[in-house]
Amino acid sequence: MAENGKATLLNRKARFEYEILETMEAGLVLLGTEVKAIREGRANFSDAYARPEKGEVWLYNANISQYSAGGPYSMHEPLRRRKLLLHKDQILKLTKAVSEKGMTVVPLKLYFNKKHRAKVELGIARGKKLWDKRRTIMDRDREREAQEAMKRRR
Repeated sequence: MAENGKATLLNRKARFEYEILETMEAGLVLLGTEVKAIREGRANFSDAYARPEKGEVWLYNANISQYSAGGPYSMHEPLRRRKLLLHKDQILKLTKAVSEKGMTVVPLKLYFNKKHRAKVELGIARGKKLWDKRRTIMDRDREREAQEAMKRRR
């Protein structure tokens, strides 16, 4: 989970389940114990999604487990909705995209930037059909076979 000393969490399921059309970075409003839990690697957002509401964008179903060393009074709710920090034009773009049929906003990656701020990479996505998923699996298998063939040649 740590990449160059920074906690990074990838949503691998999102790239398989959805066709990502566009990505953008958003800040994330977190409590102190949530930040510490993420740094411990105690977060999961494979079922998470973002939704614009009343001029703001919220992240739902992001499961950040409770911090192990936290006391009983400083605990946070693991599945609470979390506000995303975006510019107004980005919020309008997301609102317009979600209003189209079959479009959704999914988190792709959770990480800390150079200033140690929690950031989420969001993807505007369209759900894949079953045959698209099969094609993804076939492409991945072909790529793996090609890499193995290149290793054998060396």
